[in-house]
Amino acid sequence: MLAILLSVGLAGCAAGKPPVVPSDDDAKVAVTVRVVDNSFEPSEITIDAGQAVNWVFEGPSSEHDVVADDGSFVSELMRSGSYTHVFTDAGSFDYLCSTHPEMRGNVTVE
Repeated sequence: MLAILLSVGLAGCAAGKPPVVPSDDDAKVAVTVRVVDNSFEPSEITIDAGQAVNWVFEGPSSEHDVVADDGSFVSELMRSGSYTHVFTDAGSFDYLCSTHPEMRGNVTVE
């Protein structure tokens, strides 16, 4: 019985933040989103397919990241620096900060 409880408990710990998706640092950026004061500014943007979004972490007091609900883009946790993702497909992409789930944003790709 103890073994079953341990395996269930460990399985619950395995779920969480998806693996980091490398930043597209060489991409030409169409829109920059500031990560500051526990918010994404702007929190909702619209771009064309093939364009890149750059999130700039501007000295927040705690670590933040950018995590797509579908796992298509996932940054490291950071206090400063940037993360860039090229959106190749049309659609609506919701994202959040994994440590502050109230921080939410959306990228609409036309």
